[in-house]
Amino acid sequence: MTASPFLSRRERFASVGSTNDIARSWLESGTPEVCLAVAGEQTAGRGREGRSWTAPPGAGLLLSLGFRPTWLDPERTWRLAAIAALAMAEAAEGVAGLPAGAIGLKWPNDLVVAATLRKLGGLLGETVGLGTPDPRAIVGLGLNADWPAADFPPQLADTMTSLREIADGTAIDPGALLDGFLDRLEALTVALRVDRFDADGWAARQVTTGRTVRLEGWAGGSGDLLVTAVDPDGGGLIVDDPASAGGRRTVLAGEIVHLRLAPGSAGAGTAAGAAPAVERVGV
Repeated sequence: MTASPFLSRRERFASVGSTNDIARSWLESGTPEVCLAVAGEQTAGRGREGRSWTAPPGAGLLLSLGFRPTWLDPERTWRLAAIAALAMAEAAEGVAGLPAGAIGLKWPNDLVVAATLRKLGGLLGETVGLGTPDPRAIVGLGLNADWPAADFPPQLADTMTSLREIADGTAIDPGALLDGFLDRLEALTVALRVDRFDADGWAARQVTTGRTVRLEGWAGGSGDLLVTAVDPDGGGLIVDDPASAGGRRTVLAGEIVHLRLAPGSAGAGTAAGAAPAVERVGV
């Protein structure tokens, strides 16, 4: 176990069930923020809506962060996952030698290659006790790092990729990636604690903006909707909806089961269409 001025607790595990479960147990036992659990492999990683998340040992950077966001409005707790996504996108670009903006965010919780929309990773946020004196938030993050394409699962190979592949086969050092991520995350967390959120940076990386999407499991109904923006205050997706007052509606992540790019969506390329139920990385 090690600590730093930013991290109260930091541990690495060769193999665990879920790093989110470890971070949650630390918070439950009184560990202060920010705590970090990192794993080489997860045997029970999970994603949104109970989907499974998998990655072979050593192929991904798998981690979970534990926060006690007493300093954050409960309605803005989603920003913890947002700054984690921004920090990882920037760190990944740096380690892989990619230009700024090469890695995008696919609302609500994916990291993708902006040019092809192939998935690089994802996040899973969980909260307990928001609005009470003891709020706790866990942000799990997994990124396909040093994973050669020859080892991709056949059923996912058409929609996923890794930093190694988009860096033209260059080996990716997970330790350097983690260090770069933590450096950026610390700066973003310090800013967020004084109510400074990089809303412009978060919005600029959203690959769904300007594209038509299909929301599944949404109470607002089915159909294809054009995404016009994201809401930097509430974290929602702003879509054109003629049936709504003003012709627009804001959709929150908790209101949907899946978001898929609609066939023929502008700029969607070959990655458009349905994402498989088994995800690529684990948290």
